[in-house]
Amino acid sequence: MTHPATIASAQAEADTRRWLERAVIGLNLCPFAKAVHVKAQVHYAVYEPAEEADLMDALLAEAKDLAALDAAVRDTTLLIAPNTLADFLDFNDFTARAERRLARAGFDGVFQLASFHPRFQFAGTDADDIGNATNRAPYPTLHLLREDSVSRAVKAFPEAEAIFERNIDTLEALGPEGWAALDIGPGSAKPLTRTTRQEP
Repeated sequence: MTHPATIASAQAEADTRRWLERAVIGLNLCPFAKAVHVKAQVHYAVYEPAEEADLMDALLAEAKDLAALDAAVRDTTLLIAPNTLADFLDFNDFTARAERRLARAGFDGVFQLASFHPRFQFAGTDADDIGNATNRAPYPTLHLLREDSVSRAVKAFPEAEAIFERNIDTLEALGPEGWAALDIGPGSAKPLTRTTRQEP
């Protein structure tokens, strides 16, 4: 039995940046994403092991690092796990456990945890429903957001609760072919060098 090749950190980060730029920002799936991206306030972290054993510790470490920095320096963190939790249900279970661990670690009311996965599927939908693409990233990804930043963004954006419905309309208009044409899957981006990385 052959095992899939390990996705290196540089490739995972480059692919995730490409997805953020082309899908999340390009399609305006999150109207709050562009500002922090332009200001280089998005931190990309990669958990490279194929086993999830230490992923929880990695997430807690990233939360502590984020809490220690001013939002103007680092507003949000994407923890990418390209080589583990390929099954969405396993990932979904992990995310639920991670929310509880963050709360026990004292981050309740400090951070929100969003999740993205290549096979993300909302409850009650078919696997091939294009609406699931709103939460589909190249790799399993845990997104730490500051509660304060989310609150400010929601206040600044009228009818924030309508974003999800608008995103579904956008994706349905785009269709599976249009989504595929974005070319944002694993291996789609050229890995970044140290000199091209912008985040702190």
